[in-house]
Amino acid sequence: MTFNTILYSSQNGVTTITLNRPDSYNAFTGEMRNELLAAFTTAAEDDDCRCVVLTGSGKAFCSGQDLKDIAGVKVDFNAFLKKGYNPIILAMRNMEKPIVCRLNGVAAGAGCSLALACDYIIADERASLVEVFVGIGLVLDSGSSFFLPRLVGSNKAFELATMGTKVKAQEAVDLGMINKAVSTEALDAEVGNVANYYAQAPTKAVGMMKAMLNRSSTSTLENVLDYEAYYQEIAGNSNDYAEGLQAFIEKRKPKFTGS
Repeated sequence: MTFNTILYSSQNGVTTITLNRPDSYNAFTGEMRNELLAAFTTAAEDDDCRCVVLTGSGKAFCSGQDLKDIAGVKVDFNAFLKKGYNPIILAMRNMEKPIVCRLNGVAAGAGCSLALACDYIIADERASLVEVFVGIGLVLDSGSSFFLPRLVGSNKAFELATMGTKVKAQEAVDLGMINKAVSTEALDAEVGNVANYYAQAPTKAVGMMKAMLNRSSTSTLENVLDYEAYYQEIAGNSNDYAEGLQAFIEKRKPKFTGS
């Protein structure tokens, strides 16, 4: 598959999607939004893909919307978000596969939202996240107002949103925004370890747990108990459960296939 603004590659069950506009710090254009959505859709439908790694080329992860791309144009922001960014975020959260963010540099605005929409975030210790919307008189979008308070609490989310405070990688770990911050030299190895873990995990169960956790904050306990029973029935009839049980009895490492 050939793209102009992203790179797409797959190996050993891991699909890597790289935002590839380094000269603009991987800022979003309409073309890149369309290509990123197509890439996530392709990965979701690929049976050989069991984990996705999302990263950026060059010095940044993603600096958000390329303002030059919309300069001088009267923007219908409602349609702009509903047709441009929202489908990407929904595709990520609805994908029944884990998405690991390799946060190689700054994630700003919609780029910050993109990072927070991932399931597992590993950052270069020099990376940072910043909700820059307030600096140009806009509000949070692309899911940040959903993800941010769930990760850091409402008061801290208000501060980060309304002050546009830059959060460095280690502070982001301490706040619960991301999972790990590692040295530049260790970033690829750490991302590889996590991605390979998920590529060999019981992918079907992982996908269902992702769906359950997506619903947990807006569900009653009764609903959650019903979801657990529903999904456990599916998991209990999977090949991975049969393999996991047999491996436990035989005292060996299971070989999951994601089915």
